[in-house]
Amino acid sequence: MQHKDKDIDKGQNWRKIQQIIAHNLMRLTGVILVSVLAIMLLFVFVRGIGAISWEFLTQFPRDEMTKGGIFPCIVGTFYLTIGAVLLALPLGVATAIYLSEYAREGRLVNTIRLGVNNLAGVPSVVFGLFGLSLFVVTFKFGVSILAGSLTLGFLILPVIIRASEEALLSVPHSYREASLAVGATKWQTVYKIVLPNALPGILTGSILSIGRAAGETAPIMFTAAVFMTFKLPDTVFKPVMALPYHIYVLATAGTHIEETRPLQYGTALILIALVLGVNLFAIILRNHLRKKRG
Repeated sequence: MQHKDKDIDKGQNWRKIQQIIAHNLMRLTGVILVSVLAIMLLFVFVRGIGAISWEFLTQFPRDEMTKGGIFPCIVGTFYLTIGAVLLALPLGVATAIYLSEYAREGRLVNTIRLGVNNLAGVPSVVFGLFGLSLFVVTFKFGVSILAGSLTLGFLILPVIIRASEEALLSVPHSYREASLAVGATKWQTVYKIVLPNALPGILTGSILSIGRAAGETAPIMFTAAVFMTFKLPDTVFKPVMALPYHIYVLATAGTHIEETRPLQYGTALILIALVLGVNLFAIILRNHLRKKRG
């Protein structure tokens, strides 16, 4: 009997050791990831903060982009990101509602989910070529805000669909049963019960998609962005300057690459700040909705 007790104690001790090792490995992985992120942010901040000024934020580039600011790039990035979200968010949420609330499990639903998962892994340059062929050439939108927004919208659509579907599925089934039991229709249950409770999770998907849309270069270099413009666009059929493409131009295609080095890091710093600012706002809004629902 004592021998069995010793074996049990040894087994429990070994499991505790394994748990401690696994816990410390995960903690170490988290520390490494945060450290790498902090080093990258510090690297960009140190080299770019000197370029940040009111002139840099509010003026157009001039003197072959060696002076002036990035105001049209900020505006263009805002236009493209908002346009992409306006397309992808309603379509992505509607698709998620269909998959989670209405569709019956079967070959069609499995095919749709497989397609969504595959689209999420497609390189962004492929979306750029798709947008060039379909929106710029076939639909004759030209290199424009509309073509770029549509391309970015399709790029972030899979992320929104998957995040929204997971958020909808996380709502307890008892909520649906209670709503239907008091006489609500299927759509009323989805619209008034399921969607409000899934909204924080849907916002999480939107946060990820906004960050990706704002930072992509390949899709917009074929469909929306131009090297230089001397005025802000007045219609969605005009091209724009954008922060990620501007960084690419300054770092690779400019005539004064070394001279514009601080501007490259300054532009990257502004892009990071904009993405983090939008994400922070969305996170605060999500937490507020969770507390309100809780």
